[in-house]
Amino acid sequence: MPETDPVTRTAVLNVVGLTPGLIGDHTPRIQAYRSQGHSAVVDPALPAVTCTAQSDYLTGRRPSDHGIVANGWYHRELAEVQFWKQSNHVVGAPKVWDELRATHPEFTCATLFWWYNMYARVDWSITPRPMYPADGRKVFDIQSWPYRIRPEIKRDLGEFPFAGFWGPAAGVKSPQGGPDCATRWIAGSARWIEERHSPTLSLVYLPHLDYNLQRWGPRDPATSGGLNPRILPDLRAVDSIVGDLLDFYRSRSVRVILLSEYGITPVSTPIHLNREFRKRGWLTVKEELGLELLDAGNSRVFAVADHQVAHVYLNDRTLQGEVQELLEGLEGISEVWDFADKVVHGMAHPRAGDLVAFAKESAWFTYYYWLDDDLAPDFARCVDIHRKPGYDPVELFLNPEIPAVRLRIAWRLLQKKLGFRMLMDVIPLDATLVKGSHGTRPAMEADWPMVISPQPLPGPTLGSTDVYALIRDAVLG
Repeated sequence: MPETDPVTRTAVLNVVGLTPGLIGDHTPRIQAYRSQGHSAVVDPALPAVTCTAQSDYLTGRRPSDHGIVANGWYHRELAEVQFWKQSNHVVGAPKVWDELRATHPEFTCATLFWWYNMYARVDWSITPRPMYPADGRKVFDIQSWPYRIRPEIKRDLGEFPFAGFWGPAAGVKSPQGGPDCATRWIAGSARWIEERHSPTLSLVYLPHLDYNLQRWGPRDPATSGGLNPRILPDLRAVDSIVGDLLDFYRSRSVRVILLSEYGITPVSTPIHLNREFRKRGWLTVKEELGLELLDAGNSRVFAVADHQVAHVYLNDRTLQGEVQELLEGLEGISEVWDFADKVVHGMAHPRAGDLVAFAKESAWFTYYYWLDDDLAPDFARCVDIHRKPGYDPVELFLNPEIPAVRLRIAWRLLQKKLGFRMLMDVIPLDATLVKGSHGTRPAMEADWPMVISPQPLPGPTLGSTDVYALIRDAVLG
């Protein structure tokens, strides 16, 4: 059997939300790494959201082939909207680790908190995964492969600070830890895996910038120019985490690529598509226990909103012309793709909406469909990423209308500890609170995602599908 060329051990640090416009005095270690190597902007995946971008990067294909049209979509055969599923089997194209293992049998890979982590054909993986006992509780935890990693890493690093990974405790100091506690735990897990297993390729997800860039927006609202002072501590924190990992991997002769998925831009206009459809009699809701639930299967038209993209599904295709005309006339919408456009842009997959709407850079789509907040479903006021038929960044906020809201949280946690059913209903229903979003292609390249590599890059701009070859070639040396 002929010998294969040796591979170069490589780590890809996915620094979520990092853009050229954020690198500067508050990120000295990232800035130094860029000046010592090579950098390029990435023409964003469309939609520029986590699951689509990562799937573009790891397969070198667009959603027409890999099928990840957003972070969630409408399952037509189930008549259900499902978000944030975790099985790698839903990604319908080979991954970069498949090609590398086929040519180099000694190749190994670790995926740490990248999405679609479960059942991926990698050697080691860790991903957030709550447990749901039959008594209705939700127990925060992680899932790992092999299974033995889970108790071992929790023994060494402590419990994963799940509340710091998403929700109103993410990006702020809380009983879970500091504002960056989840990202620091993930960075610690990368070191833990490297020290014990030395993967050929480590894929490490570092989400800290995502939270306050969405909460407060990247720009200073007082000047409309410079960086928002409220995000400067986050830039310093992620620079520290990344810098420490750069030093750690350098000491172990591991090549490091810094990468991001999207850039977050200021927003001021939430768009409530489902409310518009409901007013026209196209959307159906059903009443359960006095509250309203979206009935997607019986709706003639409805939207699955995901940041700045909305997949619009037509159970009644005779309405397509009217719906498209409505969308193109709504303030805040920049473009609407029909089937021909989906083919051109690599979105022609059965999971995609019949029409795909993109918001302008200053707007974003909500999933809201109720017309009276008193009739909103109970999960609307909770952090509940699986029940909501769309992405909800308002989950980053505590409801300012609840007096002593932190006391309510403490009371709810006590109820949970005592074994009572409880509803952690502390999330507001005010979409105007959100000041940053992503999903469309920003006008300025300073707001695009980027890549920093010690090796030369093909040019100053990469396509989202070009990242596949970049990772592959880094490993191949």
